[in-house]
Amino acid sequence: MTLPPKEQVRQSFERAASTYDSAAKVQRWVCARLIGGLPPMFTPAVILDAGCGTGFALEMLGLRFPSARRIALDFSQAMLGQVKHLEFGVAGDVERIPLCDQVVNLYWSNLTAQWCDPAALAREARRVLWPGGILALSSLGPGTFVELDETFALVDHYRHTIPFQPPQVLEAALAQAGFSDIRMRTEPCVAHYKDLKSLFQAIKSIGASQIGPERRPGLMGRGTWRKLEAAYEARRTPRGLPLTYQVMLCYARK
Repeated sequence: MTLPPKEQVRQSFERAASTYDSAAKVQRWVCARLIGGLPPMFTPAVILDAGCGTGFALEMLGLRFPSARRIALDFSQAMLGQVKHLEFGVAGDVERIPLCDQVVNLYWSNLTAQWCDPAALAREARRVLWPGGILALSSLGPGTFVELDETFALVDHYRHTIPFQPPQVLEAALAQAGFSDIRMRTEPCVAHYKDLKSLFQAIKSIGASQIGPERRPGLMGRGTWRKLEAAYEARRTPRGLPLTYQVMLCYARK
């Protein structure tokens, strides 16, 4: 699997820091689903939000676990700058976390894993967890942005989205790293937009645009845009133009 260069991804999220919250409706929905799957009697003392973005998960986790200390980690300084009521912020990569061993008992990561090497992420997650600590992680799997992939295939030969790995890859990486009690489930989330321009603007606002491994080298011409728009319009539903996220929710124990 070929992922885009980390610096390219980081710069994309740097640019999106000021617009991320306004467009992160799917991300908030996934966050709520991930919180809902945590063990009911689990009360972590220290939480790491790995790939925290603008920090809305930290707020939601704070409501669920008001006594927990919360560490925000992101490789984008601009994203960290958007975190409200920051308790402890760390600029760093989830594949090389700048924290000591065994410092948290909840490793939390919402929609960051799809940008990462699964083995490196799993090793670092286990390293920073206390014995008995819990990992709660969401990612995106195959079928994500399927409408975009199929529509773009009608107008050019470039890949416009990153490759999304199946849940078995993440599950195997966690098992190889030494996690146990691994639970995974996949469920779709379909967002809708009034037109194609709004759809692309939403993707751009969360930092996920133009970072496919074989992205188009220049601007799209008017003729190509009209063809793309017409092809996507054929998918319109009463709610608008659909865009699918195949969400993977994963829990494991060290």
